[in-house]
Amino acid sequence: MPLRVVMTKSLDLPDEANLWDVSDVPTMVVTQRGARKSFQKILASKGVEVVEFDILNPRDVMEYFHDRGYLSIMWECGGRLAASAISDGVIHKVYAFLAPKIIGGTNAQSPVGELGMVEMTQAFDLLDVCYEQIGPDMLMSGSLQPIPDPTPIIPSENETLAIDPTVNPYEPSIIFFYKTWDPYGAFSNFSAHSIKMPEENGGNVTWSSVEHYYQASKFMGVSDSGAKDCIGKIKSAKSPEEAAKVGRSMQRLHPNLVRADWEDVKIDVMYSGLRCKFSSYPYLKSMLLATSGSVLVEASPHDLFWGGGREGEGLNYLGRLLMRLRSEFLGESSTSSESTCLAL
Repeated sequence: MPLRVVMTKSLDLPDEANLWDVSDVPTMVVTQRGARKSFQKILASKGVEVVEFDILNPRDVMEYFHDRGYLSIMWECGGRLAASAISDGVIHKVYAFLAPKIIGGTNAQSPVGELGMVEMTQAFDLLDVCYEQIGPDMLMSGSLQPIPDPTPIIPSENETLAIDPTVNPYEPSIIFFYKTWDPYGAFSNFSAHSIKMPEENGGNVTWSSVEHYYQASKFMGVSDSGAKDCIGKIKSAKSPEEAAKVGRSMQRLHPNLVRADWEDVKIDVMYSGLRCKFSSYPYLKSMLLATSGSVLVEASPHDLFWGGGREGEGLNYLGRLLMRLRSEFLGESSTSSESTCLAL
């Protein structure tokens, strides 16, 4: 018999709804542990099964249903959850309805949320695509290629000890981070944590995220007015994703506006931004320190410099810088950073 499943972190749902009618189909709610205990009792009285997860995410939910013997699950969800499920690699086939209507707008919702892609070359291809007309609509279906878990490049023993002496190079535990909604999503440059950094003229400027600051730094110190325009566009970007898109696009289209020493200083620039971020927010610093002894890997399948890559071919420099920062915070590094940061 089919099972209807409602996935919600907060359980912020109405007490009375057709969803809770179990006369036709059994219903289950999966939620974050501790969410609205009183409402959980109400649901139980209606015959709705409630399952709590320590950290609610699509991968753990699918593993749970696999253990219970379910072989096929259809996800019907909004863009944010769809993106999370795709990123977790739990979506194998996609069904998309195309309606003969046009809708848009600056704040218009997307059927799939943030996947960290800014170029068409990064798009996931569907295989064995089929089309079927249903009334005025078209139903497109296709299989999604499996997204492999990136196997990180673990530094050698000497490299590991140089980055962070707390890591056991022989039996390292690995912590992945990538999407901002992941358990360690706050480690991402795209997390919504503003930082305040020194400005060229001696003042201070607040950046909406580390990604904003990093992208804008590509054009700092260049006298051309076009470079200043680039900085302004990046600073006013409404999201880290938009800032990354603008910065990368400008770098590709106008390489003459990029500071001449960028390749030499970009790692130091990133480290300055990270140090400011984790120094400005005590809970982020505590979160980073709590990972002591583990290898940190940005699980980006696309970025082979800052991330681990799709098949572990990436250099994982973002993870390495976070481990270096962690070591400095722990007081176990023999060198100290000269980065400047102003507390927010």
